[in-house]
Amino acid sequence: MARPQSYPKADTRTQWYQSKYPGSTMNANVGVIHTTEGTDWPSYGGGTSAPTITAKPDFKAKKLLYRQHFPIDKSARALVNASGGTETNTLNAFQVELIGTCDPATHRKWSKAGYTYIFWPEAPDWALRDLAELFAWLDKEHGIPLKCSVKFLPYPKSYASAGGQRLSAKAWQAYYGWLGHQHVPENFHGDPGDFPIEKVLAYAKGVKPPKKPATKPTSSIVSLAGGVKPGARHKQVRELQQLLIKAGYGPIKGAVTDLYGVETQKAVTRFHDQNPKYRGAGLLRDPRIGPKGFTALQKLAGRR
Repeated sequence: MARPQSYPKADTRTQWYQSKYPGSTMNANVGVIHTTEGTDWPSYGGGTSAPTITAKPDFKAKKLLYRQHFPIDKSARALVNASGGTETNTLNAFQVELIGTCDPATHRKWSKAGYTYIFWPEAPDWALRDLAELFAWLDKEHGIPLKCSVKFLPYPKSYASAGGQRLSAKAWQAYYGWLGHQHVPENFHGDPGDFPIEKVLAYAKGVKPPKKPATKPTSSIVSLAGGVKPGARHKQVRELQQLLIKAGYGPIKGAVTDLYGVETQKAVTRFHDQNPKYRGAGLLRDPRIGPKGFTALQKLAGRR
């Protein structure tokens, strides 16, 4: 019997891209969760980077509105898929984009500006329950298991691979169930951050969600390694480059790499131009980030 290809609650007309981008036929068995980092329906470049479905909060009605972009068993386009690398979009991946943010820095900014939005690591129960309906339907109709065996890291720790959460190509190919954009190989994105996946899966199964144990706040600020200096190679240079870009001091041509080259030095100089108290004494141009500057940069990039 043919499996239903449209979610019953979804609008399949407004942003339907299947005729423009037919994609590959697949058998959906894994779900990938994204966040849009915006507050309204994304354009997705006319479909070039669209997921399978997008969910937008309706705060007045306390429900999610859905727009579907591709059939369930056709490949979507929201993942990076490097030429010659492992398959991502076409590897049986159903993809859902959640309108809102997972970034604590954006959360603070939008809150201060008075925006109405969802910070998905702290999403309200009504939104999680609505999303759970989608998960339960996908389990029933397509067999995407209501399980998750990966850890969702908070953003920005989840960006790139520094947190150790991103799967290898082999692990990705063998995975069944639910995970985030932060887990998919060949991708650098860190969404959906510390997403409450256990709650959603519990609601989808019709059971009581587990309580999270109380934990003491821990700092994600790290120290600068002594080998991180202009002209040198060091694995922490990759982290430095990512932080500079995240904090708005990019672009850095050639990033991400372990070389503290000319382009990285230019970005560090831009950081010092806007934060002169971290510049070396008596220097008009300082390409060294320095321990205090590195700490400040991490905070500017959203770490706490």
